[in-house]
Amino acid sequence: MTAKAKNSELKRQVREVLLACQEKKAEGMTVLNLDKEHGGFTDYFVICSGTNPRQIQAISDEIERRLSLSGSRPAHVEGYKQAEWVLLDYVDFVVHVFSERARQFYDLERLWKSAKRLEPADLEPGSPRRRTAGTRNGAATKAPAKRVRKTPPRAKRDSQPESG
Repeated sequence: MTAKAKNSELKRQVREVLLACQEKKAEGMTVLNLDKEHGGFTDYFVICSGTNPRQIQAISDEIERRLSLSGSRPAHVEGYKQAEWVLLDYVDFVVHVFSERARQFYDLERLWKSAKRLEPADLEPGSPRRRTAGTRNGAATKAPAKRVRKTPPRAKRDSQPESG
């Protein structure tokens, strides 16, 4: 499989995960594109929350069901019984299904703040790669200077109490 075909298949799988999350009413869905140069051990994190243990398990079950239809099975699953934080490791991407409390506590979005957040549209086939703000053709550019209108400071009003 070529690198382009692998990337396309990977994006398709992540889209399928998002659809499973939507179907089971997951909240706060986020996709992070991890940078291998900055310690990323996988390509994507998909993060979402459920409101109770049964919903968290249902979201996890639906993700596994949908991906198994195309022959993908997680290499590792953790936390399913406790359903506070279920981790589904598909090697090229990892799905984290949190309770709201656990998500706030572990705060993976802050921990991986160098990762690029993706919108679902970024995962669509044929979608152009989005440039990050301040870049052109991969090179950093300087933002245009803002014009600042200088105005003289307002005169103090006579409403201050007089000393004396």
